[in-house]
Amino acid sequence: QQGWKDSRDPIFHASGRDAEPPIALVEVQGYVYAAKRGMAVLSARLGHESLAARLETEAADLADRVERAFWWEEEGTYAIALDGAKRPCQIVASNAGHLLYCGLPRPERAARVGARLLSPESFSGWGVRTLADREVRYNPMSYHNGSVWPHDNAIVGAGLKRYGQSGHLETLATALFEASLFFEDFRLPELFCGFHRVPGFGPTRYPVSCSPQAWAAAAPLELLRSLLGLEIDALGRSVSLDAPNLPPWLDWVEVIGLRVGPGRVDLRFRRGRQGASLEVLDKSGDVGLVVRR
Repeated sequence: QQGWKDSRDPIFHASGRDAEPPIALVEVQGYVYAAKRGMAVLSARLGHESLAARLETEAADLADRVERAFWWEEEGTYAIALDGAKRPCQIVASNAGHLLYCGLPRPERAARVGARLLSPESFSGWGVRTLADREVRYNPMSYHNGSVWPHDNAIVGAGLKRYGQSGHLETLATALFEASLFFEDFRLPELFCGFHRVPGFGPTRYPVSCSPQAWAAAAPLELLRSLLGLEIDALGRSVSLDAPNLPPWLDWVEVIGLRVGPGRVDLRFRRGRQGASLEVLDKSGDVGLVVRR
């Protein structure tokens, strides 16, 4: 498979039949969309206005084609892929959450995707499963067909934040935090099994999961960034915070040595009734701060 789910069997049709190649994965369309928009911004800053305009047009055209080809109205999500004959593989999977991360879906569709990802068939109680439990190949002990991957969840969480679905993000971050309490050194592994959460028991371990693992190690940091709504504009030398919030299990957090172009800043956040408060502990260089509530 030419995607992060690189095992033999994660891309298939609802009947369980393998998808015939070449396969167009839904999340890859999102990555291309985000790349074109990012390059458009860089091109504009470098003075290449015509190139920037062309890239923005290409990104918008791609988004329109994805909405038409992948959207699955009956289920309120996106098909995981198109097969070689351009037939949609209509299974409910975590891949659609990557589109939220890339900012491709229309807002009304993004709301439906977020709700679907946090539905009982997709959300185990410890995280979003790679595959919904109703699908024919679902197996909570599989590598990519029902397991929970922390890095996949962190990407989904960032997408939820992007579309203002902070409640879903907090649910997801809390689930992964609570899962971490059952692993050595509170370290999230590469993946764990996707069994439904049972009171009094922790998540079921995947026997050969890597730990430590780079993707999983980055997941808590990305979830924290999403909770704080933290974005850095290095060229503009500014830090923006979009509706920063901390969940009930995290009273405060400090971000030390945050580099912003040639400058740096140290920040402390404290949980409050209406989002997290911000205190600047130290700052060097010309660094601007913008907080949006």
